[in-house]
Parts: sequence; C-alpha cells; structure tokens
Amino acid sequence: MKITRILLPVDGSRHSDTATEMAMELAGDANISVVLLHVRKTVPTGLGEPNAIELLEYLNKEAENIMAHYRAKLSATNAQVTELIVGGKVAEVICNVAEVEKCDIIVMGSRGKSDFEGLILGSATHKVLHTTDIPVLVVK
Repeated sequence: MKITRILLPVDGSRHSDTATEMAMELAGDANISVVLLHVRKTVPTGLGEPNAIELLEYLNKEAENIMAHYRAKLSATNAQVTELIVGGKVAEVICNVAEVEKCDIIVMGSRGKSDFEGLILGSATHKVLHTTDIPVLVVK
C-alpha cells in the first residue's frame, strides 16, 4: 500500500500525541501530506443569540489551541499539512473527511479525552473502524 495522504484526527489527548508521533514517522522524508483534523462540539440549535455566538467563539478558540499544539509538532516534518476544524459527531466527521480528502490511511489514538463517554457509548475509534473502508492505524 502506497501512502501519500494521512488523516490525523486529534483532540489534545495523550493518545493523539502518540498518534501524531506515528504519523510523523510514516511521513518521514517522503512526499506525504497530512490532514490534521480536530472535530469540535457543535452548538445546540436552540441556544439563541448571543449565547450561540459566544459558545461558538469559545469552541473555536479551544479548537485552535489544540491545533496549535499539533501544528508545532508537525512542523518538524517535511509533510505538507492541511488543517481542518469541523463541528459534528466525531466518528462521522472523521470518516467523511477521510473520504472527501482522499486519504490513504487514518492514524488515530485508541482513546480520546472522553474515556468515560467511550465506555458508555462506544469510542469514536471503534465507530471509525466499523464505518470506513479506509485503513485505520490505531495507536495506543
């Protein structure tokens, strides 16, 4: 399998840090591009103004802080990095972005920041594994 484009979903967890290191190893010195993705929470539709705008600004600022951490890590590679911040359901967004961006592989952590939620609802990683046809490298 020839890898030219890696999807790297991140959430600020230690598992995302480890997945980033693995993606950096895969990218190496080759001409590989990385799609750095953070899926942020959505703003409830019934929240109303100005609360909805304030919440969206807060979520975007939090997402930008997370992306800055991974942007700094990835700057050590020669990989071309595309950054995306998308609101929605994590697994659904990851699978859609992987397809739209024509990624060859998804490199993601085994667990995210919401470990407790993962125990109750099933983890995003588990959902991605069972939803996408794209190879997924799960990193502990």
